[in-house]
Amino acid sequence: MTSHESSWWRTAVIYQIYPRSFADASGDGVGDLRGITSRLDSLAALGIDAIWLSPFYVSPQKDAGYDVADFTDVDPLFGTLDDFDAMVARAHELGLRVIVDIVPNHSSDQHAWFQSALASPPGSVERARYIFRDGLGPDGSQPPNNWESVFGGPAWTRVTEPDGTPGQWFLHLFDSSQPDFDWSHPEVLEEFDRVLRFWLDRGADGFRVDVAHGLVKADGLPDFSYSDDAHSMGGVEGPSSPYWAQDGVHDIWRRWRSVVNEYADRILAAEAWVVPLSRMAKWVRPDEMHQAFNFAYLETPWEAAALKQVIDESLAEFSAVGAPSTWVLSNHDVVRHSSRLALTIDNPQGHGIGPSTTPLPDTAVGLQRGRAATALMLALPGSAYIYQGEELGLPEAIEIPDEARQDPTFARTAGERYGRDGCRVPLPWNADAPAYGFSPTGDSWLPQPEQWATLARDQQIDDPTSTLSMYRLALALRRENDLATGTMQWIEDVPDGVVAFRIGDVSVYSAVDPGASLALPDGEVLLSSMPITDTIPPDTTVWLRS
Repeated sequence: MTSHESSWWRTAVIYQIYPRSFADASGDGVGDLRGITSRLDSLAALGIDAIWLSPFYVSPQKDAGYDVADFTDVDPLFGTLDDFDAMVARAHELGLRVIVDIVPNHSSDQHAWFQSALASPPGSVERARYIFRDGLGPDGSQPPNNWESVFGGPAWTRVTEPDGTPGQWFLHLFDSSQPDFDWSHPEVLEEFDRVLRFWLDRGADGFRVDVAHGLVKADGLPDFSYSDDAHSMGGVEGPSSPYWAQDGVHDIWRRWRSVVNEYADRILAAEAWVVPLSRMAKWVRPDEMHQAFNFAYLETPWEAAALKQVIDESLAEFSAVGAPSTWVLSNHDVVRHSSRLALTIDNPQGHGIGPSTTPLPDTAVGLQRGRAATALMLALPGSAYIYQGEELGLPEAIEIPDEARQDPTFARTAGERYGRDGCRVPLPWNADAPAYGFSPTGDSWLPQPEQWATLARDQQIDDPTSTLSMYRLALALRRENDLATGTMQWIEDVPDGVVAFRIGDVSVYSAVDPGASLALPDGEVLLSSMPITDTIPPDTTVWLRS
């Protein structure tokens, strides 16, 4: 029976938790579920509506848990199913919903299904759940096609057959430890129905769907090459990829929506790197997913004209299919926006930045633009996602030693791409505590920059000028003034380089372009991303009640 759906997800602010870097209760240097539970009060006080957890499933951790060996159990690194249940119960007590990550494009090579596939012959039922193919050339020694992995290098790995001879190749759009499922196989469809119900029955309020533009591959697996500067997850204009955004994927999401609809108020949120926005909107048609991350907005440069264009396009395209726009500036796969917005070089998604990046972003400029961008985003109608640590103004961690880096991108490109470790460094909670309060032992799976002591939560909580205080105020005002449900109207009579709009009696002014500023309009100042006098200076956003 289909349940009635409330509309909480249309306006929700959802906080992404990267479990291994949020809070470590066990002291082993890796965050865990009990650590998350211990810090939920802080998130409730921030003013969010829900949390989203990146993967915590049983995994060899070759790709920080996105290589799943068992989709219905907790990895001992993070705790137990009882820990998960306790976390959900506490979150619900605090009025927070819980969204869990699900990774349907691939499994770990340690998954029982893939181990059975390796032990079975070509053409077997066990291999049919994945994408095995014979190689090219007289001895099958060449990959079946020229596809490249998202993490660099070939997307195919050859297996050794049970008799010891070189055998077939399997497809892995990501690391070689992450074989792709064959979603044309009915057992794959049925297995994920079971996985969805398992977590929904345990109280999960929905799923963030990893690589929601993947799964389905074009018939015949034709050769295809992206340009060298393309984003690693697709989402670029040009020839259609045979492995991203295939039409057949929508049948899968309709099936998943029917499962989720068996439960009250549960949602699906798509990670779909798809352009243009008119195409991305197909993922959130009424019978498919509820939300899709607005990556076009995330990737928009800090330029007034570009921001106005993407906001207009977003509101038009998502509303055309009855969905909210879901705004986002940072996540676990991109350079933190408090650094990214100060970059003066191209930085495709997934490439990251590090010590040899030239020029490095200016820290002060990045923080000022990051705060202004957040204040602008949280005033927009719809839903929004916050990535852990951005409320502290954390910049990208740049000075990570090569030997400490763990993103497979770094290894698979021989250090050519730094990858995503810089946005995944564990959080600072207390300036004077071991590991800045992340872990009681002082251990940390990635090294924390020394300068993060000044950004620790306890250093910001009582400072009205801190980034944390700005986030708390913005979230409170957003709710009090119903900005997420309002109708936005552009304010046209502003200087060049300024983005300005009105929702109800709240007016938002953001001086974006270099040198752009404006005299402070009349009205009560509700929020300012930086100190102001009688002028709104560059890289500053102000909310006024007029």
